[in-house]
Amino acid sequence: MALKKLGNSISNIAGEIGKTAVNASQKVASNISKIDKDKINELRDNVTDNAHKLVEKASSKVKEGVNKSTEIVNNVMDVNGDGQVDIEDVIIMGLKIPGICIKREEFLRGEFMKDFPQETIDDAIAFNPAHAGITTKEIEKYADEVIKYERNCVSGISAALSTPGGFAMAATIPADIAQYYGYMLRVTQKLLYLYGFPEIDVTEKGKKFDTETLNILTLCLGVMYGVASANNALKAIAKALGSGVQKQLMKKALTKGTIYPIVKSVAKWFGVKMTKEVFTGFFKHAIPVVGGVIGGGLTYVSFKPCCDKLKASLQDTLLSNPDHEVTEEENAFDFEDAEIIEYGEESEE
Repeated sequence: MALKKLGNSISNIAGEIGKTAVNASQKVASNISKIDKDKINELRDNVTDNAHKLVEKASSKVKEGVNKSTEIVNNVMDVNGDGQVDIEDVIIMGLKIPGICIKREEFLRGEFMKDFPQETIDDAIAFNPAHAGITTKEIEKYADEVIKYERNCVSGISAALSTPGGFAMAATIPADIAQYYGYMLRVTQKLLYLYGFPEIDVTEKGKKFDTETLNILTLCLGVMYGVASANNALKAIAKALGSGVQKQLMKKALTKGTIYPIVKSVAKWFGVKMTKEVFTGFFKHAIPVVGGVIGGGLTYVSFKPCCDKLKASLQDTLLSNPDHEVTEEENAFDFEDAEIIEYGEESEE
């Protein structure tokens, strides 16, 4: 009996010890779980905070880099010193590149010498190709060859100007743009001469180019990019030249008369376009591409359509086509009163 009681006591004591041990282990586990959870939360918070700080720092650096690169580009490209980057700066930079300026007589002789007799070539130079009896179909063949040649030339720019990314790439942007538009200016001059326009004064006088030259080239670039008002103005100039309007009246119309508001409007349009595409577009899309703005295939894709627009505009004018019918849009420009008529700035379509 005594042994039985002793066994029961020992069993009870063991049970109590077991319960105590279980409770203790549960408390320990609970505390450990709480500690682990706290540590995990603390670690997660630290990681999140550090990640946010890293993102903010990286964003700040990117923004700082973009601003710095944009500042570099602005400083390099503002060649006329008016405090902004516009199409006039690009034209001036383009014309300064060796080989961009085209001499009319030399070009026309080189194009026609294999296909026409000397008297025809001399007539084309003294007057224009249409006056010499060279048909619009024949001229189109030369125009297409010019566009093809210049397109192949400009497409090799990015390979020659390739450079690593970062701020070093920013320095190549003006070179890429100047080269690209430089070849557009080469095409422009050649097409103007093929389709009857007289010599354009592209010689630099001191550090300046003739305002009339800059304005007519601005109009041509406007035509290339589909600005309707530029197309009408260019056709009106061709009509005036074909009708024998004096050079001085033409100069007045281009610099402060009937054509000048269109020039200003086109220049303003280009200013908006360049701000969006040269800066915003470049830093969003072109930084990963070695070779800058032109490296992504922009040249080959966009160059020919732009040139084709200018060719189409010049194909049917009073200078290039003897059967041309003058339109109301062309007649809207009064060159005879160019000395006294002045307009305010026109908003772009």
